[in-house]
Amino acid sequence: MAAIPTYHYPQQGKLTVLGAGESGVGTAILARQKGFDVWVSDSGRIADHYKALLREAGIPFEEGVHTESRILDAAIAVKSPGIPAHVPIVQKLKAQRIPVIAEIEFAAQYTNAKLIGITGSNGKSTTTMLTWHMLSQGGLNVGLAGNIGRSFALQVAREQYDYYVLELSSFMLDDMVHFRADVAVLLNITPDHLDRYGYKLENYVESKFRIVRNQQPGDLFIYCADDPVTVAALAKHYTAAKLLPFSLHTQVTHGAYLNDNNELVINVPNQDKFTMDINELSLQGKHNVYNNMASGLVAKAQELRNASMKESMGSFKNIPHRLEFVACIAGVNYINDSKATNVNAVWYALESFAPQVVLIMGGVDKGNDYEMLRDLVKTKVRAIVCIGKDNSRIYDSLEDDAKIIVNSSSMRDAVEIASHLAQKGDTVLLSPACASFDWFRNFEDRGNQFKVAVMDL
Repeated sequence: MAAIPTYHYPQQGKLTVLGAGESGVGTAILARQKGFDVWVSDSGRIADHYKALLREAGIPFEEGVHTESRILDAAIAVKSPGIPAHVPIVQKLKAQRIPVIAEIEFAAQYTNAKLIGITGSNGKSTTTMLTWHMLSQGGLNVGLAGNIGRSFALQVAREQYDYYVLELSSFMLDDMVHFRADVAVLLNITPDHLDRYGYKLENYVESKFRIVRNQQPGDLFIYCADDPVTVAALAKHYTAAKLLPFSLHTQVTHGAYLNDNNELVINVPNQDKFTMDINELSLQGKHNVYNNMASGLVAKAQELRNASMKESMGSFKNIPHRLEFVACIAGVNYINDSKATNVNAVWYALESFAPQVVLIMGGVDKGNDYEMLRDLVKTKVRAIVCIGKDNSRIYDSLEDDAKIIVNSSSMRDAVEIASHLAQKGDTVLLSPACASFDWFRNFEDRGNQFKVAVMDL
């Protein structure tokens, strides 16, 4: 194991945690364990089970308000990734030169485990789960954290893992300065969350490339050589790490590629070559070949045996809400892809299915450009059923290409409309391209409501 890194942050004194969700409560517990005087503040309501954890640890907190004087009386602050940097309390902390960092940055100071960071606009959760599955099935002592699973900080406080597989969103990366990934994976970059980045793709790209920050010559950077935005940005972002590209179109010397026999090939220096027929992968579709390439490169770099990798790639079950099969009713397949919160994810979903598709989409628009869907809508989509309060941009972009496009009043209504529009052999696909917060608590709630509505047909 590597030595525990030295980060130049206060190691004692008062610590403010902003946001009392999974990451915030985990941070508070780790900080208390390390001797900080911890104060937790959440402007919203704190869930009962998180309040119970804070009380059990003897950590004071407030909800429904930010008491500015107490928050600013801190040596360091750790904020939830959901809190934008421009909110007034964060700006006031920074104006007083109080470091404001992410949970991942804070917790990484206190572990010498090997850190595998995975980011990208699409496929993060699937690749993170698949990587964790492969490493754990291969016999490694590995934790799962970041934007998925239990709090990284809480696991650092209470577990003794040798490896962590971390799903890292751009929001998490924004608040990292000293964090170093032993293995960094960048799956792709497509426009997403541009409302948080001044509607400029270049700002979002800068955020994603923070994952290679601080990497050293013994580290690895795994990236998609077929993604033009990533390749262009790589020329501007130096990393000392060894590069392992993956591609469906180009055979690479070291990395992963698809050969002429439709086999996934993984070549890592000083390791046995790995090959596997892509038809044997449990996750099908072009995007999932990419995900398997990325996960396989991580696994092979950790010296996993080929037989173990092949078994894991053939047995893995995808996460809920990502192209999740719900039911086949009257010859129509119903698929829950509620986690598709950007346009590129919807493109991948549509690419995975044969015509005809009844597409349920809509919600809180994040500055989406729907133009890239036009050809697929024209050739594969029988109808679009819109959910959410305002879908004017979907209409503006796709109504000339969609054969039918209609609104709905609820998820139940959307599913019922879709069931009437679909014909035997069709797929009803919930793949929203948007955030969920107008009608639903989160994408999980949206997907669960879809599943309930389908089963009630």
